[in-house]
Amino acid sequence: MGDLKKTKALLVYPKYPDTFWSFKHILKFISKKAAFPPLGLLTVAAMLPKEWDKKLVDMNIQELNDKEIIQADLVFISAMLVQEESARETIKRCKSLGKTIVVGGPAFTTGYEKFPEVDHFVLNEAEITLPLFLKDLKEGKLKKIYTSTERPEITKTPIPEWSLINFKDYGTMAVQYSRGCPFNCEFCDIIIMNGRNPRTKTPGQTINELQSLYNAGWRGSVFIVDDNFIGNKTNVKQMLPKLIEWQSKNKYPFQFLTEASLNLADDKELMQMMSKANFNKVFLGIESPSVKSLKECGKFQNTERNLADSVKIIHKNGLQVMGGFIVGFDNDTEKVFESQIKFIQEVGIVTAMVGVLNALPKTRLWDRLKKEGRLLEDTSGENTDGSINFIPKMGKEKLYRGYKKIISTIYSPKHYFKRINTFLNHYKQKAKGKISLSMISAFFKSMWSIGIVSKARFQYWKLLIRTSITRRKLLPVAIEQAIYWKHFAKIVQKTTEENSLKYPQIIKTRV
Repeated sequence: MGDLKKTKALLVYPKYPDTFWSFKHILKFISKKAAFPPLGLLTVAAMLPKEWDKKLVDMNIQELNDKEIIQADLVFISAMLVQEESARETIKRCKSLGKTIVVGGPAFTTGYEKFPEVDHFVLNEAEITLPLFLKDLKEGKLKKIYTSTERPEITKTPIPEWSLINFKDYGTMAVQYSRGCPFNCEFCDIIIMNGRNPRTKTPGQTINELQSLYNAGWRGSVFIVDDNFIGNKTNVKQMLPKLIEWQSKNKYPFQFLTEASLNLADDKELMQMMSKANFNKVFLGIESPSVKSLKECGKFQNTERNLADSVKIIHKNGLQVMGGFIVGFDNDTEKVFESQIKFIQEVGIVTAMVGVLNALPKTRLWDRLKKEGRLLEDTSGENTDGSINFIPKMGKEKLYRGYKKIISTIYSPKHYFKRINTFLNHYKQKAKGKISLSMISAFFKSMWSIGIVSKARFQYWKLLIRTSITRRKLLPVAIEQAIYWKHFAKIVQKTTEENSLKYPQIIKTRV
C-alpha cells in the first residue's frame, strides 16, 4: 500500500430503507437530509491514525461516486441489519474498482459468513479489534477476521470526529454514554453485541464529548443512543448532576432523548434528574400488555407492574414515552391485537412502534426456534415492514391481518390525534428549549401539508385550536407530534399495501 502515513481512508455508511425511525417523509419540514449521523463510523474515524486522510460518505446524505472510491486506499463500511442491501451494493462497487474493503458493525458481527467477498472483518467492539487490525496492517500480515469476546471499558473511547460531517444535514446529533443491558429478553441482540454488564463513560468524559459537540457548533436535539441509558443507575446518577450543571451553565443548548427500561418509573429521583438535565423523550420496550407473552420472552421487568400507570408516571415527570410493541409471540392469541390498540390509545403513547416478532441472529429466540425447526431465514432487521422469519404458532395470515389492523388503526387520523390529546392531558413539560426558525418553518409547512391537503386536516386544526386554548405552552409539542403523523402514515401505507405477510418459504441451509 506504500507509505501508511499517507493512507487515504474512505468511510462509507450505506443507505437506510424507508423505515419507522428514518423520518424520511418529514425531514423536508426542517430542511434536513437525514435524522441521525453515523456515530459508529465517526468514532472509528477518531480511532484511526491521526495522520491518515479520512473522508466520510453518508449515503443517506449524498451519492457515493466512483472517484471517491478510486482515490481511497482502504474502504471502511459499517452497517446495521436493515442496511444490508445497500451495504452489499456498495461492497460490489468497491470490489469492481479493485479496492480493499474493511467492514464492521452489527450486520457483519452476527453474519459475516454472508459476505465472502469482503477482505477484512473488524468485528465486535472496535476498541479491541481495530488496534489489532491496524497493527497487522503496519506489519504487512493482515488476517481476514478480527474478533474478540472481550468487553472493553469505554472510558478511553475517543470523541467522534465531528469534522467529517456537516451538522446542517442532520435533524439530531448522536452520542453514546453506555453499552450493555442488565436484562435478557429472548428476542434482543443487545447482549450479544454489548453484554449484560452496562459499561459507562466517566462523567468528565461525557461532559467533554458534549462540550466538543457544542464547540463544533451544534445546538438542539441530541440522541443518547444507549440501548438502556439507566442500565447502570449508580453511574448515571453520578453523571447527571454534572450534566445538569453543564446544561445550566451553557443555557441548555441540548435537548436529550434516549432509550431505557420501564423500571425508570420506579425511580422518581432519576426521572427528576433527567428532566433537570433537559431530557424530554425516552423510548421504552413495553412489547405487550399480555403477561404471558412478556414472561415467554423473558421481559420479567415488565410483568410485576401496571404498565399503564408506569407510562403515566413517566409522562408526569416530563418525559415523553415512545413505545416499542411486538406481536407474534407463541402465547399471543387473536385478542392481542385489540389489546395492543386499547393499551396504546388509553395510555397516550403517540409514537408507538409496533412490529412483528423476528428472530435476530444468535439471540436466544434464534437458537430456540432453530431447535424447534421453525426458523426460516435471516431477518431484514426491520420489524415494522410486515416481515417474519419463523413459523408463528398463530398462523401467518392471522398474524398479518392482526398486525395490519393495529397499525392502520392507531395511525388513522382519528386515533392518532386523539392519542396526542390523551398524552397532553397527562404530560407535564419540564424540558427547556427555544423555538428555532426551523421549527417555525416546519409549522408553516405543516399548515399546508397536513392542515389543508391531508385527510387529517380536521383533526390537525382541532388539536391546535384546543391546545392553544387549554395548554398553550404545549403547542410546540402538539405541532411536532402532528407533523410526525405525516411520516408514520406513509410507513403504514407502504406496509399495508402488501397483500400478505412477507414470509419466506424455503428454509436455508445456513440456519
